[in-house]
Amino acid sequence: MLKSAGDVEDVVQETFWQAWRLARRYAPERGSVQTWLLTMARRRALDRPRAARRLPEDSIDGAGEQGGGNGAALTDAAADPSLSAELAERRRHVLAALAELPPEQREVLEMGYFGGFSQSEIAERTGQPLGTIKTWMRLGMLKLRERLSLLREGAR
Repeated sequence: MLKSAGDVEDVVQETFWQAWRLARRYAPERGSVQTWLLTMARRRALDRPRAARRLPEDSIDGAGEQGGGNGAALTDAAADPSLSAELAERRRHVLAALAELPPEQREVLEMGYFGGFSQSEIAERTGQPLGTIKTWMRLGMLKLRERLSLLREGAR
C-alpha cells in the first residue's frame, strides 16, 4: 500500500503508539488483537498519502523545515548563536506546555497540527464524537495559550 520503507516504518510505529494509548478501548468480543492492530495499520496506511498531500511535514524540533514560515529563522539561527539559544528555549517551553496537557487534549492537538488530520478524521480514528474532539482541541489550545503567554509577551 505504501511505496517507501520509511512510510511503512512510520505507519507501524504510529499504529503501536495508538494501540498503546487506546489499549483500554480494545474489546475482545469485536475481534482478535491482530485484527485490531491490522485495522489501525490499514487506516493509517490509507490516510498517509492523503495527509502528505494536504500538509507538508514539519518537525516539531525544527529539523527538515521546508522553506516556509520558520525556515528563514532557522537559517538565521545557525549564523547567530543567541537566536539559536532563543529558539531552543521556545521549543523547550512549547514541549513542556504540551506535556502538561491532559493526554486526550495533547493527542488530538498533535494529530491535528502535527499529523495533518481534520477534526472529523481525528474523531473517526479515536472513536470519539466530533463534539468531544472539538472541545478537547479548544480546551487544549486555551491551556497552551495560557502556559505560553510569556512567549507572546516576549515577542512584543
